[in-house]
Amino acid sequence: MKKNVQFSGIGIHSGVVTNVSVKPSKKKGIFFLRTDLSNVDLIPATWDNVQNTGLMSTSIGVYPNQVQTIEHFMAALFICGIDSVIVEIDGPEFPILDGGAKSFIEILQPITNVKNKIKKIIVKKEIIATRQEIIKKMPTLKRIALWFHGLKTGRKEDGFVKLSPGKLGFSMDITLDYPDKIIGVQKTKFVFNETDKARTIFIKTIAKSRTFGRIWEWEYLKKRKMGLGANENNVIAINETGDGVLNNLYFPDEFVRHKLIDALGDFYTSGGMIVGNLKSVKGSHALNNLVLRKLFANPSNYEIKEE
Repeated sequence: MKKNVQFSGIGIHSGVVTNVSVKPSKKKGIFFLRTDLSNVDLIPATWDNVQNTGLMSTSIGVYPNQVQTIEHFMAALFICGIDSVIVEIDGPEFPILDGGAKSFIEILQPITNVKNKIKKIIVKKEIIATRQEIIKKMPTLKRIALWFHGLKTGRKEDGFVKLSPGKLGFSMDITLDYPDKIIGVQKTKFVFNETDKARTIFIKTIAKSRTFGRIWEWEYLKKRKMGLGANENNVIAINETGDGVLNNLYFPDEFVRHKLIDALGDFYTSGGMIVGNLKSVKGSHALNNLVLRKLFANPSNYEIKEE
């Protein structure tokens, strides 16, 4: 990789345009650099540096030297075989672009390196993280707010994310379960084994799947100065009754396909390619990060293989 890639876009929560420059580096790893701040360090895009998943996204770094909403871009870097770059950005939130990973993959084409053998993290033992573990650590007021949200939406807090040994590559099994009729229970699977076929499947059938939200949640977020960059092109808007959408779907199960993008990006914060089976039922960014923290808590849980 010799070229730099530059692009700009609006942040989904802030509504602010940021400018990004992706620079290939001899330094192994994915690093972000806030060019709008003075005398700040590089921010490693690693599981132990994920500080905030409260915006329904993945953020790295410590305020003010942090970057929010990196998961779609991380998924694109993974699919493109890119593991050594410094990503310069002049603001706190990464552009949302198309709401998925396809635009990022297209932008990254000049520095894509599909022949690159990314470091492998081989899962040796079963590791599981549950939604209840996360809820127990929440402040009381937040737990109460979550309870009321559950009453309104009918959503149960019984999700989990599990990693287990496997040999096929990174085998992903994602289940989404929402009370909204337009979503219901959706399932999808994807196996990434570093082949051109796997990359093509992802790019053609998954990458453009957008993030989503209920229209009443959008109004709630905007009043709190969040969701300001959301529009009909980058977000699927679920109607008030939950039985339809206000814009067209790319796929009937676009919702769960997008969750797969989220998971792929989150798990690239492992510092390499997970080799094992992922089962995610009603997963989240917080659960993805928790299961990685559990995985790396004990060296006997995994094996590192450098290519």
